[in-house]
Amino acid sequence: MITHMKAAAIAPQFSIDGRLVRVVPIGNGNVNDTYLAVFRTTFSERRFILQKLNHKVFASPENIMSNMRVVTDHVHRRLEEEADTADRIWQLPRVISTKDGQDLLVDDDGEYWRAITLIASAQAYENIQSLEHAHEAGFVLGQFQRLISDIPADLLTDTLPGFHITPQYIKELDQALMIEEGRIRLDSSTDATNCYRFVQERREWASILEDAKARGELTLRPIHGDPKISNIMIDDDTGKGTCIIDLDTVKPGLVHYDFGDCLRSCCNPAGEETQDLGKVYFDTDLCEAIVRGYMTFAREFLTDADIHYQYDSIRLLAFELGVRFFADYIAGDRYFRVRHEGQNLHRALVQFKLCESIETRETVIRKTLEKIRG
Repeated sequence: MITHMKAAAIAPQFSIDGRLVRVVPIGNGNVNDTYLAVFRTTFSERRFILQKLNHKVFASPENIMSNMRVVTDHVHRRLEEEADTADRIWQLPRVISTKDGQDLLVDDDGEYWRAITLIASAQAYENIQSLEHAHEAGFVLGQFQRLISDIPADLLTDTLPGFHITPQYIKELDQALMIEEGRIRLDSSTDATNCYRFVQERREWASILEDAKARGELTLRPIHGDPKISNIMIDDDTGKGTCIIDLDTVKPGLVHYDFGDCLRSCCNPAGEETQDLGKVYFDTDLCEAIVRGYMTFAREFLTDADIHYQYDSIRLLAFELGVRFFADYIAGDRYFRVRHEGQNLHRALVQFKLCESIETRETVIRKTLEKIRG
């Protein structure tokens, strides 16, 4: 309630015409506090997204906004250049400045706030709705990666060092287990010990992409960083994908992080928060639809080495998120927001079950990838 009241006081400090009508919490994000702000004049209404950034997660909010400016300015320019030949109206959020021209507002408590435009007449879904929806998810990701592929990676700041570096998350798990509280949590249930065993069995393999990068096979490029299905916006009127949102994690990285995370997110029909592990599996039909959409644009910028590691990225990203949830549970739920005790442990179980499903379907997935690539 206190944060909600503060949001209502913060919203009018951004450069929006009219009078504030209401501010309401929206979304199910695990990191930032997000609100919809509504302003009205005598003849119009403006809606925008107001967010309080999690300073514990994002140590340098200024760098996040700098990256967002670089990417959105670049993409908006390219979209305008290609608008006449595009098959749809592509969108991307725009940063709204404060009334004194800043990208961020710092309140009296040292909290960071930002405002961005609301994507018009579109919505995101927590789960894939159909094969057409899956195709559009891949289509949107491929388009976004194409549009940012010519941004020099050194123009972006690494705002989350270690993000998507799977071996680093395993080290964090090891560190959490060196503390008594962590060891108690590990020994508290069979689920926890099973999760740890799952990690141990894949510990050496977990560096597969980082090893390829170290050998020079893969190179850093601009990436989205979190292309899960709930960040893909679908146009209400046409049913087509219109943009990808949540640009906090834009940074230099491997394009495989985006590809693998999209497939991980989209191809588990049960979703990340399902309570029924029996419903968790990797849907290869959805996989094929997503990859077909993705490769429409990705053929323009992917190298042979990039393509070689596509299957590994799908398997790795499911495993990685499971490690992250499990390590956070062992550490005392410090990163991901939880609503009840054991939620992060169950989230880990979901991802490990998904990873296992991907492993059992490796032959089918590889054949699908080869067929689409031609």
